[in-house]
Amino acid sequence: MSAPEETPVQTQAQERRGGGMAFVAIVPLAAFTALVVLFYFGLYRGDPSTLPSTLIGKPVPEFTLPAVDGLLEAGVEIPGFADTDLRSGEPVIVNVWASWCGPCRAEHPYLMHLATEVGITIYGINNKDAAANARRFLGHHGNPFKAVGADGVGRVSIDWGVYGVPETFLIDGNGIIIYKHVGEITPSVLETELLPAIEQLRSVAN
Repeated sequence: MSAPEETPVQTQAQERRGGGMAFVAIVPLAAFTALVVLFYFGLYRGDPSTLPSTLIGKPVPEFTLPAVDGLLEAGVEIPGFADTDLRSGEPVIVNVWASWCGPCRAEHPYLMHLATEVGITIYGINNKDAAANARRFLGHHGNPFKAVGADGVGRVSIDWGVYGVPETFLIDGNGIIIYKHVGEITPSVLETELLPAIEQLRSVAN
C-alpha cells in the first residue's frame, strides 16, 4: 500500500517545525560565538595598566613582611618592612618584583635611577620568589631598595590589588596611595607620569 500523499497544510506545518528546530539550534551557537568574541577582546585587547586601582586615595593595607633571607648590603642585612614604615612624612615608592620576571629586569635601571638620582626611597615586595634567586638578581643588577619584604605566597601582593609583577605604587608621607602603574616602568612612564607625580608630592610636602 502506498503512503498517503501529504496535503499542502501538512507540508507547511512540517516546514514550520523544521524552521523552528533550526532556529533553536542556531540560538545557542550565536550566544556561544558572542561569548568567545567578548572573551577574546577581554583577554587580548584589555590593558590592565589602564584599570583604576580601588586603593588610590586610600591608606596602604596593613601588613608585615619579613626580610629576604640572607640579603645583605655591605655586610649588613637588608630588613623587611611593614605598612608603618610607609608613613615617614616623605613620598616613597613600593615596587612589586621578582627575579623570574622579565619586565622587572627591563625596568630595573629606572628604579636605580629613581633611588640614586631622584633620591626617592624605594621599598620592594619580592613576590613568590626564592631567596637565593632574589639575592642573585639584586647582586647582579644593583639594589635600589631601602628594604625588601619577602612575599613568598603572594598574600600581601593580593591585598595591594596586584595584577602581576612588576607593579609600582607611589605613597605620600601619610601612607596614602597616590599613584599606581601596572607593568614595567618605561622612559615614557618615568618622564610623563612617575616623575611629575613625585615632584607634585614633594611640592605639597614643602
